[in-house]
Amino acid sequence: MTYRTLYPEIEPYETGHLDVGDGHKLYYERVGTPGAKPAVFLHGGPGGGMSTSHRRQWDPARYDVLLFDQRGCGKSLPFAEIEANDTWRIVDDIEALREMCGHDAWQVFGGSWGATLALAYAQKYPARATEIILRGVFLARQTEKGWLYEYGASEIMAEQWDSFSGHIPEAERSDLVRAYYARLTSDDEATRLAAATEWSLWEGNVATLLPNPGLLADFEDPAKAVPFARICAKFFLEDFYLEEAQLLRDVDRIKHIPGVIVQGRHDICTPPTSAWALKKVWPEAELWIVDDAGHSASEPGIVDGLVRATDKFANAAP
Repeated sequence: MTYRTLYPEIEPYETGHLDVGDGHKLYYERVGTPGAKPAVFLHGGPGGGMSTSHRRQWDPARYDVLLFDQRGCGKSLPFAEIEANDTWRIVDDIEALREMCGHDAWQVFGGSWGATLALAYAQKYPARATEIILRGVFLARQTEKGWLYEYGASEIMAEQWDSFSGHIPEAERSDLVRAYYARLTSDDEATRLAAATEWSLWEGNVATLLPNPGLLADFEDPAKAVPFARICAKFFLEDFYLEEAQLLRDVDRIKHIPGVIVQGRHDICTPPTSAWALKKVWPEAELWIVDDAGHSASEPGIVDGLVRATDKFANAAP
């Protein structure tokens, strides 16, 4: 099989900031063809942000795509803000952006934490989602949180785990997320930056099947590491503002919506068990397992699956 690649580089036809209240202004971009099939992109994290490659997952001749930096992320304001920043506020932000664009409904596309948001949004506003495309499913259950920050991924990425956990004194290691959060919200800038770098590098190390020095260098950039780590740690502490297994419990609300799940077989960050759990309660969705990929949207097999998914729905009615 020949893998599909991203569409060519494309510049936004519109950019701006939307004031969503609570002191937050969201940076957004619109790419593609105005009036074509609408879609929204939900980035990972929590605390991640957009990149130029994210624009290229849709055929620009057939889609009108909105991408945005979530609260506290990227070019959104205030930078790295954790106040008034939670799952359901972001879900309502997505709806505010839809209303701003004037779309009746749109394709909802999200990877990792973005997949969590996509499910939460579609379950709250099912009439507003024409299709759902997910990558690296994360359902925010206790088992998934424990896998990444207690025991599981630590057994595969052993050296990297020692570096991550070793940043915290042994007496505090029984709750690494809380210990990191204390440092990420410290009054001392050097303490905040050191913790953000270690947190982000851990996430970067579990993101790809094979080592990716470029991706790790990206995670060390303070402009990305600081919001990513601060916001991510807060959401983990707050159980992502979701009830246990809520996204599986409420899947009946979206069963009528066409869906594709693209999942790396060797995903260390969000293992396939979550995608499979979702498929079992949502059998109408298509699950595409990529046998030579991990978690990252940049891996060739994952790129192929995502582009094939957007192409699949390109001619469906808006």
